[in-house]
Amino acid sequence: MLTVSTILVVAMHPYGASASTRDPGDYFFDTTFGDFSEEARTAREEGKQGVLIMFEMDECPFCHRMKADVLNRSEVQDYFKEHFLIFPLDIEGDVEVTDFDGTSMPQKDMALKSYRVRATPVFAFFDLDGKLIAKYIGATRDADEFMLLGRYVVEGHYKDMSFQKYKREQRGGGTP
Repeated sequence: MLTVSTILVVAMHPYGASASTRDPGDYFFDTTFGDFSEEARTAREEGKQGVLIMFEMDECPFCHRMKADVLNRSEVQDYFKEHFLIFPLDIEGDVEVTDFDGTSMPQKDMALKSYRVRATPVFAFFDLDGKLIAKYIGATRDADEFMLLGRYVVEGHYKDMSFQKYKREQRGGGTP
C-alpha cells in the first residue's frame, strides 16, 4: 500500500519511480591490478576516451552519497562506461599501484604526492596518454550534474572553459 509520504518521495525524486539502479561496484567501476599505465593502454584498445579515477576513502560520507544516489544510476553507469575505464582509489590505501608514468607507490602517495588529493571524493579524468585533463573536487549535487560533468569532458569543453562556466551555459540554454 502506498502512503502519501511514499508517493511524495517518488514524485520529488529527480528520476521518479522509473529510475533504474544497479550496484556501482559491479556496474560503474572496473577491476584493476593497479597499473594505470596499463589501464590507459587498455582504454585505448577498447576505444575509450580515457580513464576516470574516483579518489575516495572509507569514512567519506560524500563518497557514500555519490555511490548511493548517483553512481548507482544505470544511465550514469552506461554513459561513463561507454567513454572511460573507471577505477576507485583509496587515498588512505597502502596497496601498491603504478602511476601512468610507470612509477610504483602506495595508493595514498599517488593520491597526495602525484595529484594533491586531500579531500574526497575527487573525480580525475585522464586522457589516453595518462595526462590529467579535468578534475572535479567534491560530490555533485545530483546525477544530472554528474552527467553534465561527463559531457563536459567527453565533448572536450574542458579545453575551452571551466566546468562552472559550462554548467551556466548549459543551464541557461535550457539543457540540464
